[in-house]
Amino acid sequence: MTFDEVVAEIEAIRAQAPDLPEQEVVGKRGRLARLHRQLGGLEPDRRREAGRRLNEARDELERWFAESRAAHGALEREAQLAADRLDLTEVPPDPFGRGHLHLVTRTQQVLEDLFVGMGFTVSEGPHVETDWYNFEALNFPPGHPARSMHDTLFLDWGAPESTLLRTHTSPVQIRVMESQPPPIYTVIPGKSHRRDTPDARHLPGFSQIEGLVVDRDITFGDLAGTIELFTGEYFGPGRHSRLRPGFFPFTEPSAEFEVTCHVCGGSGCRTCSHTGWIELGGCGMVDPNVFAAVGIDAEEWSGFAFGFGIDRLAQMKYGLEDMRVFLDNDIRFLSQF
Repeated sequence: MTFDEVVAEIEAIRAQAPDLPEQEVVGKRGRLARLHRQLGGLEPDRRREAGRRLNEARDELERWFAESRAAHGALEREAQLAADRLDLTEVPPDPFGRGHLHLVTRTQQVLEDLFVGMGFTVSEGPHVETDWYNFEALNFPPGHPARSMHDTLFLDWGAPESTLLRTHTSPVQIRVMESQPPPIYTVIPGKSHRRDTPDARHLPGFSQIEGLVVDRDITFGDLAGTIELFTGEYFGPGRHSRLRPGFFPFTEPSAEFEVTCHVCGGSGCRTCSHTGWIELGGCGMVDPNVFAAVGIDAEEWSGFAFGFGIDRLAQMKYGLEDMRVFLDNDIRFLSQF
């Protein structure tokens, strides 16, 4: 084989390499290897030149095949990733239906956000309480007639009638005042329990939210303003509140607060007994005896408290006739909210 034939063969291999398998070109038995074995018949000077050109061609083609393998591998990986890709932009149909938070839970979250926006913190406490936290510290001494207003569920634990399921979230007010000094601005949402017969407006296990403010120079006007601000924020423009004299052992003076009827807008209807107002909850200035129970000086500090039912708020806002639907687990009702 002459020098010119070797050079021609090298150029031919370079030109054909893209269409040939890698091993057929640069493998141990490939065309370049076979050509290399034929260089021995050339004159020494020609052999060195042909060998140099052959090595350059080998380096060039090995580099080209390596780059081709890398590019091919990248394309394969991209194709595999595309095949394995999950489309998260569209949720596939769920044959069982998507779940969501219960209406009462969502109402509680809305109320918490509302009061946090007004500068309150959120506090929680245990559902099982002692008689002292649930009654005595809140100015319900033993034998007090107001205890009969709370159809209490006592537990068989400790001395008789010493442990119970809390009848309101007010015990947490005592725990908060014990755990931190004034000023205090907090709301307390949670479940309460009473031995009530379920009806359109009452449940034995119901949700409440209470508020407690303790600071210097707090007045009844601050309480009325807080209730009015809450009413407008929760129920919307045009809804207002009013306070009427009431009685609660842990506040003095006490009041019951009402809001504009959600059915007639205040003009009077059968739902509001033609008064234009719906009772929502109770409130008042913290009784000095309650401050004394937690070691707060009533001469230096004053405060107010208020509370209402979360279930009741949800019932009023969405125009529900019967509160028992909250416990029915009827998917036809739950799926509407």
